[in-house]
Amino acid sequence: MGRHHLNDSFTLPAPGKLNLFLNITGRRSDGYHELQTVFQLISECDELTFEKSDQIEVVAPAEIKTEENLIYLAAKALTTHVGIASVGQVRGAKITLRKTLPMGAGMGGGSSDAATTLVGLNKLWDLNLSQKKLLSIGRTLGADVPVFILGKSAWAEGVGDQLSPVILPKRYYLVMQPNCFISTAEIFSHSQLTRDSPPITIARFLEVGSGNDCEAIVRKHYPEVDQALIWLNQRGPAKMTGTGSCVFLSFEDKKTAEDVKREVPGNWRSFVTEGLNESPLLAAL
Repeated sequence: MGRHHLNDSFTLPAPGKLNLFLNITGRRSDGYHELQTVFQLISECDELTFEKSDQIEVVAPAEIKTEENLIYLAAKALTTHVGIASVGQVRGAKITLRKTLPMGAGMGGGSSDAATTLVGLNKLWDLNLSQKKLLSIGRTLGADVPVFILGKSAWAEGVGDQLSPVILPKRYYLVMQPNCFISTAEIFSHSQLTRDSPPITIARFLEVGSGNDCEAIVRKHYPEVDQALIWLNQRGPAKMTGTGSCVFLSFEDKKTAEDVKREVPGNWRSFVTEGLNESPLLAAL
């Protein structure tokens, strides 16, 4: 990845994730849900380029609106935290997003972009904030942001922000993207969502696996996801990541994953990606 000298301009990756399972064990008084999941980081990445500037400017695809762009919100949260101006210098940055990860797909692209923004600006502005401090700012932006700041595949509880790094077996994933955008808030607020799954242990998950409590609702309301799962399930135990829309199948080797990808009907976007235990963002730094 082309990176210039770290002080003037540099590019950092923002990897995606797959939820290998999703248990919703309860609902809290603030409306958030108690859950259990495993975040598997993957090699498919967005890329963000950082350059010093006199204001905060985000260059992103047109479909990402500025006011709800998590990159912009992350930059604003960081400037609020450190105080908008340092001695004699307004903290600004031009951040250019190259988008690869699909949106509204359960792959954490927006959250990962926000995490990379916090990490990148911490570097660009020489703030030297600790990872712990960045994690606390990240939490205010969304429940999926902390795992990308941590930079390791992890077992997650709470609202998804109580993280324990896990070492997962080497896997390749065929990911299929049905042609629909799914709002996480819509699924989590649905009256028929299962919210009382019994908790499981990491050991139990690693031994027997587990399902996704959001899948039944999504399949009912988004027939494209249902069709993709039906197709993929003929080739192995397929799963949906997060609240969808992407679905995936795990393989022990890349060649088999690529062979199945060649059979995917042309109306579905699909790609093969590698599961990672450590984020390429940590390596890039």
